[in-house]
Amino acid sequence: MEENNTRESLMELNKKLHRSQSHADDELKSFRSYLRWMCVDQSSMATSCLSWAVFVLLGLVVPAISHFVLACSSCDSRHGRPYDGVVQMSLSSVATLSFVCLSRFVRKYGLRRFLFFDKLWDESETVRCGYTNQLNSSLKLLLIFVLPCFVAECAYKIWWYASGASQIPFLGNVVLSDTVACILELCSWLYRTIVIFLVCVLFHLICHLQILRLQDFARVFQVESDVGSVLSEHLRIRRHLRIISHRYRGFVLCSLILITGSQFASLLITTQAHAVVDIYRAGELALCSITLVTGLLIILRSATKITHKAQAVTSLAAKWHICATLDTVDATEAETPRFDSGQVFPVVGTDGESDGDGAGDEEDELDNSKFIPAFAHNTISFQKRQALVTYFENNRAGITVYGFTLDRSTLHSIFGVEFALVLWLLGKTVGIS
Repeated sequence: MEENNTRESLMELNKKLHRSQSHADDELKSFRSYLRWMCVDQSSMATSCLSWAVFVLLGLVVPAISHFVLACSSCDSRHGRPYDGVVQMSLSSVATLSFVCLSRFVRKYGLRRFLFFDKLWDESETVRCGYTNQLNSSLKLLLIFVLPCFVAECAYKIWWYASGASQIPFLGNVVLSDTVACILELCSWLYRTIVIFLVCVLFHLICHLQILRLQDFARVFQVESDVGSVLSEHLRIRRHLRIISHRYRGFVLCSLILITGSQFASLLITTQAHAVVDIYRAGELALCSITLVTGLLIILRSATKITHKAQAVTSLAAKWHICATLDTVDATEAETPRFDSGQVFPVVGTDGESDGDGAGDEEDELDNSKFIPAFAHNTISFQKRQALVTYFENNRAGITVYGFTLDRSTLHSIFGVEFALVLWLLGKTVGIS
């Protein structure tokens, strides 16, 4: 009997070790293939050198040549590119930040550890399946963000070169030279936007894992649980949130600064007295702004959502505590006549609506208006429940950037500061006061 138990323990340990180690046919197989095709795989010295070479070529050299060599300063009003400098500088700067951060993450932690797949062996099957499905859909999400802007950029570049804006025969033939230049510019645009969105989507993926864990954690209040296990699991979630915050804080802050500076530069040059803004001249600038702002919104929304979910645990624990307390009081006063002899807790929401009028997607395991079945009074004392609620109130988890929690109030502050700067800039350029 003891030998069988030892054998089962060893088999379980081997299964956990197998899940925590990387191998060729694990969950990240297709994702690694995608990274190799995009030349951002740095798992070996050869692929690392190739990755940096492609980045220098498509992220720095081609944009510089496009701006200083291929830009047509003597073209007509429809083919002039007066905002090309801001476009190239904005995309290249944010792409450089994204590529450097991604390279550092993969080189320092490894892809499996960086995406927390080495920790999934200790999670429930629901969390593992949900995270794996989210990983598989992340590439589709990346294409959804990249393809529309890339199609618009293709249409603009093909029109620009086909209409004869560039006449530099650096390959001996104008048509061949324009074709090569057009392909290189499109590849550069695609490469930079994919690198930018890739880091943003990976951050969204990691945040989604913590949301799955928080939703799984919320189920401990639906069953009989002891305070020690609840506290231990919450401390583990908080530790992972601190790890994510520490890894991404530099990227989030630098992205906010660079993208904000890019938008202010765009606003400044388009509101000048002699500026001409139309789809031919400012089309690329609009696409660049849409790309950068969308990437920033992905980051801020993911961070804000997970912070909101993590802080919702406090209200859930308080609701669990009061439901258990009321049920305990009702149990001790069972001999007292009651006006309503039906159910102890009415199944209604906070606005008096029945469960049939549910709030749809706005409610989940963490944030809802449903009563919790009272199991706690059987095994957990009032003092322990109160101590746990007090701990949650004074230890709010979430994504932080150098000590500042990324929640809704922080986003409101960021919006207020940037809106004030926009009004100030408009006051200096077009006279708004």
